[in-house]
Formats: sequence, structure tokens, C-alpha cells
Amino acid sequence: MAEPDIIADADDAAIARWLEQRIAAALAAAPGEIALTVPGGSTPFPILARLAEAPLDWSRIAVWPGDDRLVPEDHPASNVGRIRERLEPAGARIVPLTPDARPPRFALAWLGMGADGHIASLFPNTDPQVDDPLRVRRITPDPLPPEAPFDRVSLTMPALLDSDGIVFVIRGADKRALFEQAASGGNDLPVARLLAAAARVTCFT
Repeated sequence: MAEPDIIADADDAAIARWLEQRIAAALAAAPGEIALTVPGGSTPFPILARLAEAPLDWSRIAVWPGDDRLVPEDHPASNVGRIRERLEPAGARIVPLTPDARPPRFALAWLGMGADGHIASLFPNTDPQVDDPLRVRRITPDPLPPEAPFDRVSLTMPALLDSDGIVFVIRGADKRALFEQAASGGNDLPVARLLAAAARVTCFT
């Protein structure tokens, strides 16, 4: 495991600029389409709104949700619906995550982390493994989060690790402490398992 690069006190604008630079470099290095995966939740969407204004060749960018709730796209809990609302007008191709999807290698995997150490919808009760034979799984969190009590579909550890870089955006001292504990091998939560296998991780706090 490489030591994560921690960037403290970054605001949404700074994170959006960093993402723009990374995506621009990936576009410059690839002749065709590149793929990104982005998280749901409340944190990423103000950043995505800023990123959508960046002068990138969005027609060459496919955006996948890292996980989604099994609800219609027009449901308020749909990650892909909200991602589509932000990035499709810029020209990106938005790819719904389904149980039979075949994820590509990602130029960048952007993740959040829950207070219980879950990433995407890989909750502790699902016992995610870095050698999972599947790249997408249908998952039922236990307990179901009261703010989103739905079954999920999620990229698995191998799908997330099949990327040129992983970036986290984590808000709050408690989550930062948990992330740092995971990075040092101090727990066996899903985030710790991913970090132990990842080669290149940046974390904005």
C-alpha cells in the first residue's frame, strides 16, 4: 500500500481544479474515451457543479456512479439521476450502474466514506474482498440507512482498484480520524481493505 497523499482544508473549488487537472491529463494520454467513477451523497455534487464548468472535452468522458440505490432515475435517491443532471449538459456520457454492467478501467475512481468505514455501497456487513470474482454486486446494507432504505448496486473492490488513481473527499474530524486509522492498518473496515491494496490514493479533507 502506498501512503495516501492527504490534502487538508481543501474547499470545493480547489478539489474541482485538482479533478480538472487529473482528467485533462488522462484525456491527453488516451486517444479515445476515458471513464471516471464518482460517488453519491451530499458532498460531491457542489464539486461536480464546478467541475462541469471546466473546459474539458466532455464528449470523451464516460461517468459511472460508484454505487446506486435500486430506484428509478427520477427518484431523489438515485445517484445516476443526480450525476446525469450535473454532467450530461456538459456533454459527458452517463452510464447507469446495473447488476450486469461491465465496468472499464477507470482513469480516476472518486470515493466517499461513511462513518462506518463503507465505500461505495460496500458496507461492513457485506464483507467486501479485494479478490471478489465479480466487478458489480447487488447489495442489501444491514442496517439499512434510514435516509436511504434501499437495496443497492455497487462496484466491487476489484472494479474500484482497476483505476489509474483513487481520490477520496472526506469531511469532518471523525471521518478523517477513521480514514487515517484505516490507512495505518488500524482496522479492517471496507475502506482499510481498499487502501491496503491501492497503489495511488489522494484524500481531500
